[in-house]
Amino acid sequence: MKPKIADALNFYSTLSPTKIVNAFQLISSYYFSRLINKPIHWGKLAAIAFEPTTSCNLRCPQCPSGIRSFTRPTGNLDQTLFYQTIDEIKSHLMYLTFYFQGEPYLNPKFLEMVAYANQKNIYTSTSTNAHYLDQANAKATVESGLNRIIISIDGTAQDTFQKYRVGGKLDKVIEGTKNLIEWKKKLKSSTPHILFQFIVMKHNEHQIEEIKSLAKTIGVDELQLKTAQIYDYEHGSDLLPTNEKYSRYHKSHNSNYEINNQLLNHCWKMWHSCVITWDGSVVPCCFDKDASNSLGQLSHEKLSSIWKNKLYQNFRTRISKSRKEIEICKNCSEGTKIFQ
Repeated sequence: MKPKIADALNFYSTLSPTKIVNAFQLISSYYFSRLINKPIHWGKLAAIAFEPTTSCNLRCPQCPSGIRSFTRPTGNLDQTLFYQTIDEIKSHLMYLTFYFQGEPYLNPKFLEMVAYANQKNIYTSTSTNAHYLDQANAKATVESGLNRIIISIDGTAQDTFQKYRVGGKLDKVIEGTKNLIEWKKKLKSSTPHILFQFIVMKHNEHQIEEIKSLAKTIGVDELQLKTAQIYDYEHGSDLLPTNEKYSRYHKSHNSNYEINNQLLNHCWKMWHSCVITWDGSVVPCCFDKDASNSLGQLSHEKLSSIWKNKLYQNFRTRISKSRKEIEICKNCSEGTKIFQ
């Protein structure tokens, strides 16, 4: 069976009538809201991202964890907070991402939380720099039931790789990936779906064909080319690839750079998903790195209440009226399509 088909079947196996009905309510209310240009919301959360930690072993220059530039508190996700939230929303939650900022494997309870979500029949995914996938962690990852793992690999040679993954070792990434593949075979597991993610930048765009070959040789399930997010992109950046096909930005008539997104006044993410920081702050999406738009705090309120509260509805209203004026939306390459 082809890996993508197997991954899709793993996802569909976690669905239930309750989850399907809820998804229909979310989608119908989203399109109805677009039609009347006013936020009408039916249904419950279908997808969330939990932040296991803000800590990271690397120093990537466009990442708050990497450059240690957070204006919010930093720390590790508490198991009790996670378990309580999952128990509250498990009946309708379809997709759980264990990632926001930081390196997930630096939270010592990370795989225990993955296993808990797996027991609740929730599809789980994470993103990692793969430096901690030794034999023991690779085995534990497969045993946890994690459905999908995204491995960051932005170069096919050490000198290229470390230009962005500062402090990283390419051989560690490759070794960790091979460990995962080995344990999937030993344990006869169809999961996790292993995906190489290659952020295309000026210094590595010449290696696109090489990363395709490397992914095939190692035997990962999928390769994804991704555009780089740049914070101060208006005047350009050394990271921007020369081939605009792989860029999130383009030159405007005044020679400044603009994002390749019309930022229309709607966003699917506001209808079906949210992000929860390690300390329980609920934020609209993964572009709110500093949680500057907190819509509620799980230490004070249940997630189901936050999802329908006045702050959340007001934020959806702001999106429907003038998305371009919302700071976290100005660098967004998502939110304009369902199931991208």
